[in-house]
Amino acid sequence: MMTAALIAMMIVMLMLIIRACLGPTLYDRILAINTFGTVTVLTLAILGFFMGRPDFLDIALLYALINFIGTIAVLKIYRFGNLGGQDEPIESSGDNPAHPPQSHHSSDKEV
Repeated sequence: MMTAALIAMMIVMLMLIIRACLGPTLYDRILAINTFGTVTVLTLAILGFFMGRPDFLDIALLYALINFIGTIAVLKIYRFGNLGGQDEPIESSGDNPAHPPQSHHSSDKEV
């Protein structure tokens, strides 16, 4: 039973590596890497269950937290260009409704 579960996990991981390499967009690649980390957590949990090692679940939870924080960090770097200090995204065109373009004309200032 453990062998079948591990083979299934390895097949899924192989498919995720292919998706991470082929893309087509950056978000597809990041989602594939994040899912790969989730499948790794599940694999650790399965190994811990079948081998009678409950401490593997602690390792799996720690890896899940690192995977989540790493994904958020990569997305923040992609969006803002760094991990801290800058609140505006790199691209400041009018396409993003959350950050409308700022106008610096003298007519916009109150007198």
